[in-house]
Amino acid sequence: MHNFVLIDEVQMCKNFENVINWLHAEEKYDIYITGLNAFLLSSDLATLFTGRTFSIDVYPFSFKEFMKYYNYNEIDIAFDKYVINGGMPGSYVYNDQNDKYKYIEDVYNTLIIRDIKEKYNIRNEKILNNLGNFLMDNISNITSTLNITKKLNSQKDYITDKTIKKYIDYFCNAFAFYKIGRYDIKGKRYLNSLDKYYLADHSFRYAILGTTNIDYGRVYENIVAIELLRRGYEVHVGTLREKEIDFIAQKRNEKIYIQVSSNISDDLENETFKREVTPLLKIKDAYPKILIARTRHDDYTYEGIIIKDIAKWLANDK
Repeated sequence: MHNFVLIDEVQMCKNFENVINWLHAEEKYDIYITGLNAFLLSSDLATLFTGRTFSIDVYPFSFKEFMKYYNYNEIDIAFDKYVINGGMPGSYVYNDQNDKYKYIEDVYNTLIIRDIKEKYNIRNEKILNNLGNFLMDNISNITSTLNITKKLNSQKDYITDKTIKKYIDYFCNAFAFYKIGRYDIKGKRYLNSLDKYYLADHSFRYAILGTTNIDYGRVYENIVAIELLRRGYEVHVGTLREKEIDFIAQKRNEKIYIQVSSNISDDLENETFKREVTPLLKIKDAYPKILIARTRHDDYTYEGIIIKDIAKWLANDK
């Protein structure tokens, strides 16, 4: 018979690590602790418990979980709703769309902005908010801390690029954003600059920035990035001379090259289609190459590239 100890909001207890270490030494309990993202960093826990911890990554609801929650059978209808509603399950109890976004906005402002501000003793919350808004508005874009600094300074925020880098790390430590580094496919080396950042859930973008101009291409790319991480892949952005591959997904001996597009025409001579497949065609190794888009069709192939509908790909996590 197992004995379980579950402690929530553990950061509220001063010197909680002493109690946890004592319970662990008894060798009688499976211990689970949860708390605020900004306060329970894996690196901090590893220091406190000297290697006795096992971290479990928890993401917002996937599309498949969204379908199960609402008992959807029609995949296309479900996907259209998932794109708008996102994967924050706490918002699902609200029927009105504005109420859903208000809940998500409150989560962002309290569990991310406020907690980062308190943990790192940040005095200028305006800069933190402006940086978060900038990253949301630029998901899927190559990010330069120097360019962000220039942009914010033009708004009279006056901050250094070193501080911007620290603040971005704070957002990533709180699991608000995920950093995806770049990999040079031809040179077979990891690149140390100009990363991309993706939101933990695309609904934060709607709740904070609004839905007036939804860029479905960026939203789909964000959804795919988080889904790949959820499935346990190590993910990088691929570079090949002047071309870019949205994702290189690796897991043990498995490697997949992936491009993401909001929509492609059935006409294979369509300019959007050609633009998306061209980088994949330039890769000469034998690993699978996939174009994920909103096709509303079953899978098909084009010169060895598998074309997949994003809704079907998300619903089938095998």
